[in-house]
Amino acid sequence: MHLLRKFISYYRPYRAIFWFDMFCALVLSAVDVAFPQILRLLTNGLFRDPGPTILHWLPLLGVLLLVMYLVRFGCQYYITSWGHIMGARMESNMRQDLFDHYQRLSFSYYDQNNTGEMMSKLVSDLFDISELAHHGPENILISLLKIIGSFVLMLMMNVPMTLILATVTLVMIVFSIQQNKKMRAIFLDNRKKIAGVNSQVQDSLAGIRVVKSFANEDLERQKFEKSNLRFLDSKVSSYRIMGSFRAGNAFFEGLLYLTVLVSGGIFVANGTLSIADLSIYALYIGIFINPIDVLVEFTELFQKGYSGFRRFVEVMDTDPEIKDKPGAKALGSVRGHIEYRDVSFRYNDDESVLEHVNLDIGAGKTIALVGPSGGGKTTLCSLLPRFYDTTGGSILIDGSDVRSVTLRSLRNAIGIVQQDVYMFSGSIRDNIAYGKPGATDEEVLQAAKSAGIHDFVAGLPDGYDTYVGERGTRLSGGQKQRIAIARVFLRNPSILILDEATSALDNESERYIQESLDALSKDRTTIVIAHRLSTIRNADEIVVIADDGIRERGTHDELLSRNGIYAKYYNMQFDPAVIG
Repeated sequence: MHLLRKFISYYRPYRAIFWFDMFCALVLSAVDVAFPQILRLLTNGLFRDPGPTILHWLPLLGVLLLVMYLVRFGCQYYITSWGHIMGARMESNMRQDLFDHYQRLSFSYYDQNNTGEMMSKLVSDLFDISELAHHGPENILISLLKIIGSFVLMLMMNVPMTLILATVTLVMIVFSIQQNKKMRAIFLDNRKKIAGVNSQVQDSLAGIRVVKSFANEDLERQKFEKSNLRFLDSKVSSYRIMGSFRAGNAFFEGLLYLTVLVSGGIFVANGTLSIADLSIYALYIGIFINPIDVLVEFTELFQKGYSGFRRFVEVMDTDPEIKDKPGAKALGSVRGHIEYRDVSFRYNDDESVLEHVNLDIGAGKTIALVGPSGGGKTTLCSLLPRFYDTTGGSILIDGSDVRSVTLRSLRNAIGIVQQDVYMFSGSIRDNIAYGKPGATDEEVLQAAKSAGIHDFVAGLPDGYDTYVGERGTRLSGGQKQRIAIARVFLRNPSILILDEATSALDNESERYIQESLDALSKDRTTIVIAHRLSTIRNADEIVVIADDGIRERGTHDELLSRNGIYAKYYNMQFDPAVIG
């Protein structure tokens, strides 16, 4: 019922189209059911009159039938065109809703789910929704009207023969229900298997440079072949079920004709049924069986659409773990005073990553986090913009708990420059302007100058309209990093997080990027995660984080004088002769 209510909710914006579509379906069914009855009345009435009388009434009869079929033409056109348009719009709305929901879901969801599978749910799973949305109510209404209408009229003509027909139909329905259960399971398996194929393709193509650098094309081909063959096996199973389903129903349809032929012959022989009525009865058999065929076809369509919609609803029913609390207020003007109060964190049921961390970062100050990989430095930074929520303690900005303010205002106040810079497909201008949608060309230009990349961009043939390639493949690491810095300059946040922003660069690039980062950090509260300790010597405070929490804290000179963990890391990177 939950799935049904959810599905029906997508009809609401198109109620006028839907109800007129149903009206057209009603008219169409009435016309189809009426014709044999009209023929029967004419056979037993007008066509028994003298020739001149028949010829007198035929023009009027022809005009009435022409009008009837013109009306049917209009109804059929509306059903086929606007009915499908309604279904396509509903599919589009579902796809938009799913994409919007993906945007709201927390990082934890993306940690646990594959991008290829999510794309499959967004694209492939909703392909059959349009047809189901359109043909579902329409086919059911038309088919039921035709089946019930023809059945009632056949009962009026001959009760015993119609009851025999109903018995065969009942057996056919039981067979269809049994097959339907098998089809539901196999079509859901189809969805999962094609999601696996999409996942493998996405994974392999996204890492194509790694694949080629290791000459592992054959390995990737084998991995894809496995997922592709699993999908093939699932499809083969579905076609076998469909084959037995359709062949079985075709067999029962043949039995219906056989029943009419044999029982009709008996009743004609007994004088309880005229040959003319048997002919009309045979016409109704066609009207009776045709909607059964439609329902058989619809069953396959329903199972495909149902399995896709079910996976769609599973995602839509997933609540974002990180969302605005009731009554959350905008952060407002931010000075940048950050406090970590007894903060603890763990990922799901995993071991604790952070325990009882306390930090106080004054507004406009720069604090550096150093320590071994896996110690929790990035996690500590990810808690500030609420990519994850603390499992203990609290984080405050200017005295406001980050969980009590709106996510949009919180994240607008924080700029992040990471080691792995993501470039969106598009131009350099588009990627810089991503920091402030709707920014003017002058603002983009000034941000690029502040990041020290304007001269490079201006020297390109297409300037700021230069296409960066997928994930920025046409740019070097340093160029991408500067664009990312320009993006943050444009955003102009009060708080800055630099997550190993220069660790992947060569020394020359690092020097230029560091100059840009120093300019970006000016007058902003800055948290720096660094492995290259040369970049943090001037930090107001350096915090050494290990697996068991904060081990050391102080300025560069203070930590060196203690000759502890920080001094050890520093001596590993530099000649002791240059210390101090």
